[in-house]
Amino acid sequence: MKKKTETKENEEKNILPKKMLTAIKGETIHFILGLLCVIFGVYMLLAFSSFFFTGGNDQSILAHPDPGELLETQNGIQNYAGARGAQLSQFLINDCFGISAYFIVVFLIVCGMRLMKAYRFTIWKWFVSCSILMVWLSVTLGFAFGGTFQDSFLYPGGLHGYNVSQWICSQIGAPGLILVLLVTLVLIGIFFTRETMQVVRKAFHPALPKRNKRKEAFPTEAAQQPADTENTALHHTPDNTSDATGTKEDEQPVEIELDPIESQADNTTPAYATEMRKQPDETVIAEAGTIHQKTQAKTTEEPTFEIEETPEEEEQEDERGSLDQPYNPRLDLEHYHFPTLDLLNSYNDNTPAIDMQEQNANKDRIIQVLRSFGIEISSIKASVGPTVTLYEITPAEGVRINRIRNLEDDIALSLSALGIRIIAPIPGKGTIGIEVPNANPRIVSMSSILNSKKFQDTTFELPVALGKTITNDVFIVDLAKAPHMLVAGATGQGKSVGLNAIVTSLLYKKHPSELKFVIVDPKKVEFAIYAPIEKHYLAKLPDSDSAIITDVTKVVQTLNSLCIEMDTRYDLLQKAGCRNIKEYNAKFINRQLNPENGHRFMPYIVIIIDEFGDLIMTAGKEIELPICRIAQLARAVGIHAIIATQRPTTNIITGTIKANFPARVAFRVASMMDSRTILDRPGAQQLIGKGDMLYLQGNDPVRVQCAFVDTPEVERIVDFISHQQGYPTAFMLPEVEDDTEGGSSADVDMNRLDPLFEEAARLLIYHQQGSTSLIQRKFSIGYNRAGRIMDQLERAGIVGPANGSKAREVLCMDENDLAMRMNNLKN
Repeated sequence: MKKKTETKENEEKNILPKKMLTAIKGETIHFILGLLCVIFGVYMLLAFSSFFFTGGNDQSILAHPDPGELLETQNGIQNYAGARGAQLSQFLINDCFGISAYFIVVFLIVCGMRLMKAYRFTIWKWFVSCSILMVWLSVTLGFAFGGTFQDSFLYPGGLHGYNVSQWICSQIGAPGLILVLLVTLVLIGIFFTRETMQVVRKAFHPALPKRNKRKEAFPTEAAQQPADTENTALHHTPDNTSDATGTKEDEQPVEIELDPIESQADNTTPAYATEMRKQPDETVIAEAGTIHQKTQAKTTEEPTFEIEETPEEEEQEDERGSLDQPYNPRLDLEHYHFPTLDLLNSYNDNTPAIDMQEQNANKDRIIQVLRSFGIEISSIKASVGPTVTLYEITPAEGVRINRIRNLEDDIALSLSALGIRIIAPIPGKGTIGIEVPNANPRIVSMSSILNSKKFQDTTFELPVALGKTITNDVFIVDLAKAPHMLVAGATGQGKSVGLNAIVTSLLYKKHPSELKFVIVDPKKVEFAIYAPIEKHYLAKLPDSDSAIITDVTKVVQTLNSLCIEMDTRYDLLQKAGCRNIKEYNAKFINRQLNPENGHRFMPYIVIIIDEFGDLIMTAGKEIELPICRIAQLARAVGIHAIIATQRPTTNIITGTIKANFPARVAFRVASMMDSRTILDRPGAQQLIGKGDMLYLQGNDPVRVQCAFVDTPEVERIVDFISHQQGYPTAFMLPEVEDDTEGGSSADVDMNRLDPLFEEAARLLIYHQQGSTSLIQRKFSIGYNRAGRIMDQLERAGIVGPANGSKAREVLCMDENDLAMRMNNLKN
């Protein structure tokens, strides 16, 4: 009994400090402290301002006050803040830092606003900035005005500034102090913004700033480090320069305590906390003029170079760099500028980051439903995302997971939600997750994703920014390691926006010399918007009119051409003794490979196929086989495929496709069977749509809210790129001989007739029309196979020769005539 009473007493002693610690960390205490800081800052501002008008009259009283005089009502102090305000002003201004003491007021108000969560300030930055500026200004004013200001009561630099300046003058003299103050001012300016360096350069060389400003705004000049292929227009942001070695405070998770629940007699009510990650600052970081202004500035600079007087050999060496320097592929388009973030929309959502009333209501309903079925939990917390909130619950001991998993519909009914998803258990945690859609979802803008520190500092070869997770983390995938991606979902659930987000993130990160796209668009309108950047980023066949492939026959030729390109690249890798494209390009950049032996810099090639289901229905195996071959072998040579379909059925997403596309993106689908077809597990049918998706690469899927990229945004990006200097033509793929064109019936082997030969002949006799497309549609075969059957029918005399665009003439009148011709062929 004594041991039990002792343990109870110990538990009671431990509970009290925990409650105090929780109360201190709570939002209420933070708000009260912030309000006190703001009020005290305003009080100091009033006292300091009044000191300039009443300080002379109050100085005689403050210098030699009688005992208890300041405590009297009629103390003679004229300061608006009273006797204590006059003392505070006298101490901080005259006895300490002078006029620069106003920075203390600024920091107090900023700190209070941050604690009240009125604004998202970074406290340590403001503290360091205010401290440095206060000390520097105090020393400067103390040196400039000496001990007094026109023999008045005011010390502009305070005693601190006066004494420090006098001591430094005694050591290095007044000129030395002036130089120290100037150098310190430049360093402080560089700490705040890198534009200070441009101002200093302008002081020494007035003709330098315009050119350097353009180099600073765009990363093309950074390509002088050839191995660094990740420099983009995003790397010069102020946040990136000041926070390069640490993590932003705004990106850290913030725990918010909700209203506590009244505890029951059994004391099993769970403690509830809400965790969230705040979005990074959506600051548009690259200031650029209009396209016409840039081209005009470019034309004013280019004539200064005397190209005609330079020999041709020296011009080539100047363009590519000397042989003792690394090869730089970006010099082909030396003046190319990456798109800026001001081309994208920023959706400023004025709704609060967390709706505490909604979170408390959902928490109470979840606990009530679980208790009504006799399930107790020990804790519950929530991670609030842009569209979905993840509630993590820890069940009490002895509770079976299946009991909670089976209550999915009951919890959805209680919450009145569109649909919830239960993760039991969450991988790597001892909790069970309940995903509940938010009542007011927020739009995840593409600008906020591309402006994030994670995307700017990524070292991925092909970074694909998809959106944000439930915990508001930016979700980025390296397509080079994926290495191929399958995108599927029902119509209108965000597939096209997701594909545009993939293309946009690559355009913001990769130079045209490092990346090429092969775009297949059977609908002819989905990706036509990218046609203007044909000479920058697109690849096509030599005889193609447009780089956006819409014809089924061109799709087969293009895929076969990519297979030839893949084999050629493997031959080059074998000659160079490299295992992958990254090692090969590194050797080529370091000039270890001779271009005269056929070696060349290899750009990455990304194949994007929209409406893959339509291609399978029209071309069948003719499409599937080269895609599978590319998916199996092309990863090492930098060729990656992304296929999308709105028909997630087993005849479209076959086992061969699924085996070769390990990275899968599933938007909302209609049924559980479709979700199993895409992800090999249910879950996609419970998504809420509008960009809500599951990304699977490995064991467990990750729920992501896809970034929103509108069509006008893509048009602005494409227009920005298309108005710049490009290559003479698009990237040319190897030529492919088409076995359905240019051949003659005399080359057909009649000893190996197609199994569909006789049925095709009957079909043409029935319709009395010889058409390759008719055979293709009726038997659901590829164009090449239908063409071979038509050649065999012509050789057998069943149909006549080709007649231009018209249908062939059927020479066989009925099935009796067909039977006679078949007997002649067999004999």
